[in-house]
Amino acid sequence: MQRIRVACAVAGLMISGAALGQGSPFASELQGSYARIKPNILKAADKMPAEDYSFKPTPDIRTFARVVNHVTEAQLHVCGAANNTDPSAMAKVPPETADKATIVEALKASFAECDKAYGGLTDANATEMLQAGPAKRSRLSMLWGNVAHDNEQYATLSLYLRLKGIVPPSSEK
Repeated sequence: MQRIRVACAVAGLMISGAALGQGSPFASELQGSYARIKPNILKAADKMPAEDYSFKPTPDIRTFARVVNHVTEAQLHVCGAANNTDPSAMAKVPPETADKATIVEALKASFAECDKAYGGLTDANATEMLQAGPAKRSRLSMLWGNVAHDNEQYATLSLYLRLKGIVPPSSEK
């Protein structure tokens, strides 16, 4: 029921924007948010020295490599679903013990999948319901969720960088 209300609200906003002679901003706003987080994650992965990919601040939390791999997994899942990409055709996530180059290569492949998903987003298809695991979600919801998740994971990557004395990309001057 909640999804129906959200879809109706989004449709209403789109219609009211069109009635006022304005295009709906949903696709462009979301594409802009994705465009801002993508370079920060890629630069964070690049800035961490290879020997510190196994770093974890405490024994009970993930390594830096695992956080990067988690971004890769989530992006392949969400953006792959948005693109209707067969899971067998997508890049594979390496083990967290893989070398930095292999982990970064997989991260870049996940961003390539997302580039297609965000590039194909339009106001017209934003409310299209897509299969996401056992449930259906709107394309807009799936991709906003991915941006939110990327921002959360970038915060973690930034903390790890700071703990190693490295300035995170978004804080560089």
